[in-house]
Amino acid sequence: MNTTELYVVTGATGRTGSAAAKTLLHAGKRVRVVVRDKPKGEMWAALGAEVAVADFSDRSALCKAFAGANGAYIVSPPQYSSENLYSQAESMAHSIAEAARVAKLPKLVALSSIGAEQIAGTGWIAMNRMLEESLRDTGLDVTFLRAAYFMENWEALVKMAVQQRKLFSFLSPLNQKFPMIATADIGRIAAEALCENWEGVRIVDLEGPARYSPNDIAKYLSLKFGGAIPSASIAESDWGQSIAGQGFSSAAISGFIEMTQGINSGYIAFHDGLNLERRLGSVQIDAVIDALAVG
Repeated sequence: MNTTELYVVTGATGRTGSAAAKTLLHAGKRVRVVVRDKPKGEMWAALGAEVAVADFSDRSALCKAFAGANGAYIVSPPQYSSENLYSQAESMAHSIAEAARVAKLPKLVALSSIGAEQIAGTGWIAMNRMLEESLRDTGLDVTFLRAAYFMENWEALVKMAVQQRKLFSFLSPLNQKFPMIATADIGRIAAEALCENWEGVRIVDLEGPARYSPNDIAKYLSLKFGGAIPSASIAESDWGQSIAGQGFSSAAISGFIEMTQGINSGYIAFHDGLNLERRLGSVQIDAVIDALAVG
């Protein structure tokens, strides 16, 4: 009989959830992944994980998925194609929180975001704040991982840069070094945090081993592919058009614009004066860019 700790991982088909589940499995823990469609769990079953099928809107199914677990990693997926993405995020947050409370989960680690402490003006990050608020209200022990800008967010722009020999950037100014982190580091740190013990609410800021500017990324691409690949700012007036046609609703596009404005202005940032714990990833952006450029 396997008596080792059992940890539930949501979002296992995504980047951070996949990394978290694999880290836990490699550590010899029992893992139960939560998927919306049973076929998506077949790979995880082959790796030795239990598979639970549940939608975040189904509290009963979620409660069963959480039952008997020592903890859970929560990734609430944004519904970017919906005009009601914020109300849907709030509904899912309530559902997750209620299921965790009923299942009496001993602890949770939830993916949040840099800037989630701000009450307004953060665009998409408002959805992370909703999740934080709902999980706080459960009274359970919970860790919020407030992650920096994902390195993988550069994927489409890096691929375009390889073809067009110019790296366009939403982040500005081009010489500003922004905190970024690889999703592999987020998942690994989430798994490690889940195996720790704490009481109450814990907030952990996450960023990579260094901060990078758009110019840094352009310089690396120039060295990797030979010849100059300069960086160029995308005009704010063109942001909406730049991501239109990628499945985003108009509400999601507006949220992206507000979030990016907040990052560029420094409104969405890590604040050293808050005395929060900060953990650094180990994956350099060079490795991520290499994978994005050829992926």
